[in-house]
Amino acid sequence: MRVLLTADPIIPVPPVNYGGIERIVDALIRHFRAAGHEVGLLAHPDSTAGADRRFSWPETSVRGLAPAMRNGLALRRAVRDFRPDVVHSFSRLAYLLPLLTTRQAVLMSYQRHTGGRQLALAARLGGARLQFTGCSEFICGMGRPAGGRWTAVPNFVELGKLPFVPAVAADAPLVFLSRLDDIKGPDLAIAIARASRRRLFLAGNRAEAGHQRDFFDREIQPHLGRDGIEWIGEVDDARKAALLGGAAALLVPIRWDEPFGIVFPEALACGTPVITCARGALPEIIEPGRTGFFITGVAEGAAAVHRLGSLDRSACRAAAERRFALPVVAPAYLDLYRTLVN
Repeated sequence: MRVLLTADPIIPVPPVNYGGIERIVDALIRHFRAAGHEVGLLAHPDSTAGADRRFSWPETSVRGLAPAMRNGLALRRAVRDFRPDVVHSFSRLAYLLPLLTTRQAVLMSYQRHTGGRQLALAARLGGARLQFTGCSEFICGMGRPAGGRWTAVPNFVELGKLPFVPAVAADAPLVFLSRLDDIKGPDLAIAIARASRRRLFLAGNRAEAGHQRDFFDREIQPHLGRDGIEWIGEVDDARKAALLGGAAALLVPIRWDEPFGIVFPEALACGTPVITCARGALPEIIEPGRTGFFITGVAEGAAAVHRLGSLDRSACRAAAERRFALPVVAPAYLDLYRTLVN
């Protein structure tokens, strides 16, 4: 089968550091090619993924009508040159518009909140040649009212990059691994760590200006270097695996409806349980009392920390292997490709 994958033009495939969707696209390219499929990629000009053919977006901005039109035409040219059986888009829906009135089979995958008139229009134009996936049933539930056929396909992890750690020290730290924005709850993580008298490592990037930088300066900065609270900045894959594997728990008490959150199955793959809130897709990832705990505030968070000894780290790894491993998830996309071309 010939598959053309697309990723947003913002970050190269694969990314250097941050870039969850770009990592997914890169891993799918490697997996599909190993299975004998021919794969093209349309992405940021600096992409180095090992596709059979690489194409570049002419515009790296996702804002404005003119860049969207130019990128849409670039997608149409890539389709003409590569002649794929299926276009699988992880990029902007607007780029697909030049294809939706043709006979080209298209799979549009959503990793973010969705819905609205543009989606409804695309569903009408694409008809049976267009299908949708969401990275969670939560996202599919947002998209279905606009129309089209939706299938939940979870994000995946590459288990070989996330070694299983069967046991950690009694005083192992808690780890917060995400952007240090208010919706991710880093201030709540700090409060929980202090209430439970545990060390906390905060890993992730911060905003350099605006509301989120004000939040960091007000709610995070004053606690750093005190009571075992440390910020270590953004981390690469190797450092991430080491942090998660050495943690007593991943502690990310979100304040928003998370579409998925790849860091949660990454933690499970390392054998590390998760303490978070039952919002968005998290009830589809975490099994309370088995692979982590759901909380609603600081007191419950501290109580969950004290209960971590009741969890089996091997159960966390098993959940990642059973539900979120690349060889488990990738065939679901191939099945959808076949329904589109048959």
